[in-house]
Order: sequence, then structure tokens, then C-alpha cells
Amino acid sequence: MDDANQLQRGSRAMRTPLTLCALVLVSLPAAAQWTEFPLKNVPRLANGEPNLSAPAPRTSDGRPDLSGVWWVRPSTDANGNPGQPRFFINLAADAKPGEVTMLPWALAFVKEQVTTLGKNHPVSKCLPPGVPLSYTAGAPFKIVQTPDLVVMLYEYSNSFRQVFLDGRGLPRDPQPVWVGYSVARWEDDTLVVETAGFNDKTWLDGIGHPHTEALRVTERLRRRDFGHLDMQITIDDPKAYEKPWTALIPAQLATSTDVMEYVCVENEKSLQHMVGK
Repeated sequence: MDDANQLQRGSRAMRTPLTLCALVLVSLPAAAQWTEFPLKNVPRLANGEPNLSAPAPRTSDGRPDLSGVWWVRPSTDANGNPGQPRFFINLAADAKPGEVTMLPWALAFVKEQVTTLGKNHPVSKCLPPGVPLSYTAGAPFKIVQTPDLVVMLYEYSNSFRQVFLDGRGLPRDPQPVWVGYSVARWEDDTLVVETAGFNDKTWLDGIGHPHTEALRVTERLRRRDFGHLDMQITIDDPKAYEKPWTALIPAQLATSTDVMEYVCVENEKSLQHMVGK
């Protein structure tokens, strides 16, 4: 059985406990959002609803403006009811057989997390989620764009990233950190972000995709239209995977809210129940 099939079986096995974990992540921030406050300059349909398919806004220098509050919506069932946060559970949820090939130690690590129902997940201990889990955890994130710097504010764990567009390169011998060091460049209308210098203390998703300090993440961010952000995220870690692999994650603009403070350990009552097997 190849890695992809094992991952799909594992993700199904972990779906219930990880969904409960995801609900903890999602429900607390959602309940603490700003009171409805519609954003300015949002194009509207005839019925007054936001026109998310309108053209993407641009900055004064002609670049697409990625600024806004975004969130990765969970999948929905046939009746439109919220379903599984599948990229949170398994970043490789859409991978075809053979696209994600782990080294033996990494595959054994995932199997261990499946067996223990993900009880050792770092976010269950309120540790920073890292990248790309900061996108998929269910809480909104905010992008603030300037010509030389893009700031990403993640509601979950109150973490942030600085993405530099001022011509600097990645540090040669960085102090390993939770979200890495990020530099970027524009390729036509796509912002290409290169990030390295991670520690090895985060997981890529709920199922337990691991990584080492050799991890390099490449994000290609494209604002397809006013309300949709396409995120192509490539994982390159030769110490954990036989080859780089990519996940395509869509995000949607939130037009009437903003990010808020979220302190994971405040009133925390979940960890004692994550006993696994």
C-alpha cells in the first residue's frame, strides 16, 4: 500500500477526534469576532450581498492587493452543512497516489499518531501551529500588504509573519523558529513566498505529517477575484519526504469581521480528555 492510501485510511480513523480538536480551534475564535462591521469599498450585487466574483483590487503600483481577512472554509455536505476541515486533518487530502512519499521514519511517525488518535498534537498543548497549519486551523488570518513588506496576522495562537519584499535573501544560518523566515517576489500577479529556518516542533496537519529543520515552504498566493485567494503550498523537506509535494488550498474573504485576540490556554479544558489509545 502506498503512502497516499495509508494517509487516507489514517485520516478517516482520526476524523472524529481531530474534528473535535478542530472544533475547539474554530468555535472559540468565531464566537469572539468583531460585531458585524461591513468593510468599505466592497462591490455589491443587486440584492446588496458582497460580489465576491468582482475583479480583485490593485495597489497604486498595479499589483494585486492581497490585503484582507481570509479564512479556509470547511467542506460542506450536499445540504450545505459544515463538514470536515479536511486540510487541517490531512494537508495531502487531495494528493494522488505517489505524490506524497514519506521516508520510513516519517511514515512510522504518522502511523503512531493515527494509533494514538492524535493525542500528541502540538496544538493540543497550545503550541504555535506553524506553517501551513496556521491557515487551515479554522480561525481567520489577516494579510496587510505594503510594497516592501507583507504582514500575516493569524488569529489562532496570536502569531504573525513578516514577509519581506525589499530584496533581502533568506538568512544563511538562522535561529530555528516556529514560523520560519520569509522573503517574497512577484511573478506576474502571483506573490511567491519562500520560507525556511523552521524548528521541527510543529506538524503540517492533524494526521501528523512531520517535518525537520530542513523544511522549505513555497507559497504561491493569487487573488483570483475580489473574494477568493488561491494558495498553492509546496512542502520541500528532503529529510522527511522523497520529493517535494504541493497542496492547493482556497481561502475566502471575510467582508464583515476582523481578527481578534485568541489565547489558547485561557479556560482550557480539553487536554485532559485527549487520552488517545
